[in-house]
Amino acid sequence: MHYYSLGKIPPKRHTQFRKPNGELYKEELFSTEGFSDMYSLLYHCNPPTQIKQVGEPFSVKPKLIHDEQLKPRSLKGFKITPEADYIKSRKAVLVNNDCKIILAAPTKSMDDYFFKNADADEVIFIHEGTGKLHSMYGEIPFEYGDYLVVPRGTIYHLEFDTADNRLFIVESYSPIVTPKRYRNNFGQLLEHAPFCERDIRKPQNLQTRDERGDFLFYIKKRDIIYPYHYQNHPYDVIGWDGYVYPYAFSIHNFEPITGRVHQPPPVHQTFATRSFVICSFCPRLFDYHPDAIPAPYNHSNIDSDEVLYYVDGDFMSRKSVERGMISLHPGGIPHGPHPGTVEKSIGAKETHELAVMVDTFKPLLMTEHAAGIEDENYYLSWLEGH
Repeated sequence: MHYYSLGKIPPKRHTQFRKPNGELYKEELFSTEGFSDMYSLLYHCNPPTQIKQVGEPFSVKPKLIHDEQLKPRSLKGFKITPEADYIKSRKAVLVNNDCKIILAAPTKSMDDYFFKNADADEVIFIHEGTGKLHSMYGEIPFEYGDYLVVPRGTIYHLEFDTADNRLFIVESYSPIVTPKRYRNNFGQLLEHAPFCERDIRKPQNLQTRDERGDFLFYIKKRDIIYPYHYQNHPYDVIGWDGYVYPYAFSIHNFEPITGRVHQPPPVHQTFATRSFVICSFCPRLFDYHPDAIPAPYNHSNIDSDEVLYYVDGDFMSRKSVERGMISLHPGGIPHGPHPGTVEKSIGAKETHELAVMVDTFKPLLMTEHAAGIEDENYYLSWLEGH
């Protein structure tokens, strides 16, 4: 991200900054990788360290299944049962030591607690629902198609407008950034990038909550939820500046890169980490070579697992696609278009597909939640007449 500031801050960091009554505001450095990478400075009305009570921890560690079959998988994502509570609604379906892929269908806002993921950065993709992401940095309205990028350690809560919400969440144990090839040496997004800074929505409407009471935090660390009761409201920030903050980017603002012949998946890349990438497949014109084949060619995943989350629209390379479906094509075996879809794609001028892809560099493992929504015959779908 690039530098941003909201609210009131002193002219120089680490210097006296006082309230109207003469008391000092409490400065907090919020940094990644110690003091060696990006950071923000936040100015609190009260110390962010005053703990009143520590509750009993509980585990949210995913339960893995021991299915050693190497085969394509398909999960019926909308079969995840909605739950009122946001944390309980988060069902990890595919995991490894670098990331978790999670489905969630919360039906209520987070009205009585705050959440902090101290394990991982999060990308929360809004498939269904509208509302606001509230944090100590301000608020960000969200709607269908938004990616909410939340740096690890951010205290936040989600306010939903209705009970009908579907979220596709990716947790990353390394920072989530824009791809390096899209940026110049100063961090500015380049002209050939498929989006620019104008498309990124930063926190707004900073409301300083200088309140004392009993404020419940759920802090996730090492797949354990630690209930903490703090004396001061976490959103007591009078101002902040820096490079670390949550933001929103709409998949509808991704500008597809097209060509005369079929373009490879990296042209759809939206976010990068050290261990996986996230891509956006959006409505776009098809290839315009006179002999072009719009459907993707068969390809072998040798050193990555490919996950595709189907959001909306028609997919020229797949049959029987439904909203919220997840396909997993593991590294080591080839995959490609379903029978009949290649010929059918020839002559087509455009596609209206919308999907999110996650390519991991290490194998993903299925959880019990995934096993409960799997289409076990998906691997047979490349057979003629199946």
